Amino acid sequence: MIYDYEVTSGKGETLKLSEYKGKVILIVNTATGCGFTPQYAPIEKLYKDYHEKGLEILDIPCNQFGGQAPGSDDEIHEFCTVHYNTTFPQMKKSDVNGANELPLYTYLKAQKGFEGFDEHELKSLLEKMFDAADPDWRKKSDIKWNFTKFIIDREGNVVARFEPTADMNKVEDCIKSLL
Repeated sequence: MIYDYEVTSGKGETLKLSEYKGKVILIVNTATGCGFTPQYAPIEKLYKDYHEKGLEILDIPCNQFGGQAPGSDDEIHEFCTVHYNTTFPQMKKSDVNGANELPLYTYLKAQKGFEGFDEHELKSLLEKMFDAADPDWRKKSDIKWNFTKFIIDREGNVVARFEPTADMNKVEDCIKSLL
């Protein structure tokens, strides 16, 4: 269950997900130098619009995709607050795939695998890049790129996975349906 996991904040404090029981949680791996980085703005809007209604956001910076989050935790936090006025909690930069991935991500990927990219201007570019690297990439549940989102309901169930190409309105509709 999601509540069995913990993450480390950008300040080094342990955050037990059991503290979020009864909340809707959006978990997203982020990067500061990515084509999807502007998604910080609608994510912050979600937080402002729905936090008081029970939404929590876990921003987990990750440098595994194109080296697009190279800064320290403090530098990443500063970038986000200066450029996007983010107020939601930011966690310690972590891996979401591979030998050093957060156990939370092992769980999330087991609950909701990759189901394809939505239509988006970057879809074909991403698909070509992945096809060249691994012909079986579509069959794997790994996180494919920055700004992959998981939504957890108030009972701790992983109810949705949205790839970075997903329309943020779809993400918002999912969250609203759970609040």
